[in-house]
Amino acid sequence: MIHPSAIIHESAQLHESIEVGPFSYIGEDVTIGEGCKIHSHVVIKGPTTIGKRNEFFQFGSIGEKCQDKKYADEPTQLIIGDDNTFREGVSLHRGTIQDESKTVIGSRNLLMTTVHVAHDCVIGDDCILATSATLAGHVKVGNGVIIAGHSGAHQFCQIGDYAMVGMNSSISKDVPSFVLAHGNPASPVGMNFEGMKRRGYSKELISALRQAYKIVYREADTLEKALIALEPLEQQFAEVKNFADSIRRSDRGIIR
Repeated sequence: MIHPSAIIHESAQLHESIEVGPFSYIGEDVTIGEGCKIHSHVVIKGPTTIGKRNEFFQFGSIGEKCQDKKYADEPTQLIIGDDNTFREGVSLHRGTIQDESKTVIGSRNLLMTTVHVAHDCVIGDDCILATSATLAGHVKVGNGVIIAGHSGAHQFCQIGDYAMVGMNSSISKDVPSFVLAHGNPASPVGMNFEGMKRRGYSKELISALRQAYKIVYREADTLEKALIALEPLEQQFAEVKNFADSIRRSDRGIIR
C-alpha cells in the first residue's frame, strides 16, 4: 500500500490501511488515520494529525510552516478530521502561537484544486471551497459553507454557517450565517435559500429567515435595533438564533 519511492519519516504514525503513492513525502510528527489515500507527489509535514478516510491528490502541500513573518519555527499544529477530499495543489499551513497554535479542518469537506488555507484558520464540516479559493490567516468558516472559485477572505474574517460566497468575491468583513455574498468588495445579495431547500428546511423556517434578513438589511437602521427586533424570531427558530449570533460574534463588522 506504500509505494517504494515514497519517503516516510521514522516517527510518522500511519495506520496500516493507508495508501501512499509514488514520490510522496511524509515527515516527522505526522499521524494519519485509517483508510486515508495519499496520491503521488504529496508532501505532508508535522506536527500534523489527520483523521480517517481522507484523500489527498497530487502536488498537495499539507502541514507546511506558515508564511507569517512572525513565525519562528514554533511547534504548531495542523489538525484534520475525517472524510475530507483535498484536490490537486491544495496547501494547508500550520498555526501560530499568536493564535491557538493550530489550523483546524473539520470533516466531510471538499477543497478543490489550488485552494489555500493559511495559518490559524478554522473550517467546520461539510464545506466546499472551489478552485483557487483562498483564506488568509485566522479566518473562521462555519459548517456547510460554499466559497466559489477565485474568491478570497481577508485575515480574521468570519463566514457563518451555510453562507455562500459567489465567484471572484473579496471578503473583507464578516458574512453572517445563511447569507449569500458576492462582489469586490463582497456585499449581501440575499440568503442561500436554494441551499435551505436542499437541506429540507420547512416553508415556515425559510420564511422566518427571510424576515430576519429583511430586518437586518432593509428595515433596521442600526444592528443594535435589528438584533432587538430579531429576538422573537430567535425564540421560535434555532436557525434565526444562529443568524443573529453570527452577527453578535462579529469583530470586523458584517457585510452590508
